[in-house]
Amino acid sequence: RSNSAGGIHIVLFRICPLEEQFLILCEVFFMKETAMTIAYAVGRNLYLNLTNRCPCACTFCIRTMGDTAYGSDPLWLEHEPSWEEVRAALDAIDVCAYDEVVFCGFGEPTERLELLCQTADYLKQERGVRCIRLNTNGLSDLLHNRKTAQDLQGRVDIVSISLNAGTEEEYVKVTRPIYKEAAFAALQQFAADCKQYVPQVMYSVVDVLPKEQLEAAKALADRQGIHLRVRKFDT
Repeated sequence: RSNSAGGIHIVLFRICPLEEQFLILCEVFFMKETAMTIAYAVGRNLYLNLTNRCPCACTFCIRTMGDTAYGSDPLWLEHEPSWEEVRAALDAIDVCAYDEVVFCGFGEPTERLELLCQTADYLKQERGVRCIRLNTNGLSDLLHNRKTAQDLQGRVDIVSISLNAGTEEEYVKVTRPIYKEAAFAALQQFAADCKQYVPQVMYSVVDVLPKEQLEAAKALADRQGIHLRVRKFDT
C-alpha cells in the first residue's frame, strides 16, 4: 500500500493472507476510523470488542459497510487491548445492569482466547455477571491447533456460531475462510464439543440466505440437535 498525490494504490501479493487483504481493503475503501472502543451497548446487552483479526472475509460482513455497529463508536481498534485496558473499560461500566455480556466486535473473539477467558473469569467471579455469550465463527480449534471448547466451561453460558450456509460449497463461497473446506467441518465439530461444556449452543444464519440454503442449514442443525437462529440482516 502507498499514498501519493495520484491517490491510494494497493498491491496485494499472492502470499498475503486473505485476512490481511480484507483488512487492507476495508482500510482503503472505507477510510476506516479507529478508536479504542472495547465495550459498547446494543440494546440491553453489553458487547466486548477484543480484536479486529478474523480468519474469514464474509461477503456480507458488517465491517465492509462502515466503522461502527448499532450506533457504537468506531470498532476498528487503534491496537489490540491489553487485559489492563479491558479491565479499565469494564470497571467504568455497571456490567450487571445488562442482560448479557457478549464477546462480539469487529473481529473473531477466539483469536484472543486467553484474554477472552481471563475477561470471562473476571466478569463471573468478581463482577457477578449472570450471562456471558460468545458470538463466534466456530473456527477456534483451527486458530489454536487444538480443541478449545472446554476452555469455555464455567465461563460462557451461550455460544452462538455463525453457520452462514447449509452446505460446504456455499459456506466457503460466502465466508471465504483462510482454512478453505476444512473450516465447515471444524465449526460443526466445535459446536458438537461445545454441547458438552456450555449450557446453550446455537447456530445462526442471516435471513437473506436463499431458501434452499436456509433449509439445508436447518437440516444440518437438526442432525446435530442444535437450535438454529435465523437473524435479521442489519447493515
